[in-house]
Amino acid sequence: MSDRYPGYDVLAKRDSPSWNEQTRRVIDARVGLDPQGHHFFADDEWLTVRAICERIIPLDGSDHPRAAVAAMLDERLHLSSSEGYRDARLPPMREAWRRALAAFDSEARAQHGCPFHQLDPESQTTLLKGAQEGKARSPAWGDMSPPLFFSHRLLHDIVTSYYAHPSAWNDIGFGGPAAPRGYVRMTFDRRDPWEAAEAHPGKEEQARNDNLRLR
Repeated sequence: MSDRYPGYDVLAKRDSPSWNEQTRRVIDARVGLDPQGHHFFADDEWLTVRAICERIIPLDGSDHPRAAVAAMLDERLHLSSSEGYRDARLPPMREAWRRALAAFDSEARAQHGCPFHQLDPESQTTLLKGAQEGKARSPAWGDMSPPLFFSHRLLHDIVTSYYAHPSAWNDIGFGGPAAPRGYVRMTFDRRDPWEAAEAHPGKEEQARNDNLRLR
């Protein structure tokens, strides 16, 4: 459990008035994604995107079930789900990801003689920083800006996937979708009875007990 919200598990609200049936269906599908499953990415792309997700959001050591970030991204691309807009300087989302994954593998082979997913974590991080800082040189990038892809697609898509998962909600004390009950106490330092209690020095046990009562 989260050290900041001890005893709190947002999924304990699944059958409470906090969530309706539609919310349950959406969250159940999200939690039930196969971490190894992929429909959009080809097998070689899948290995690369998983390695990239691990570098952006390392999840080792978490007490919560791992958020299947790569699978969530794959599902989003498979369903062609988007915000309904995009930066005109970038290709469409699917094309941008395919081009970038090919470029990361190309960079890895040129510099290290192996695909991206076979590199050690430090080398993977160096290549990602190279893209972020505009130092990537692979022709596979084409006319797509590596720094723009890194900030507007790679970081955006991976981080938003992670924070759409109950595992992340537990860590930040988020109560999940507001349907149908909603939130009432919207001002600073106030919370509704069904929201997570944050632990403060010397009051960790009180926060734990408060959060266990949410069940």
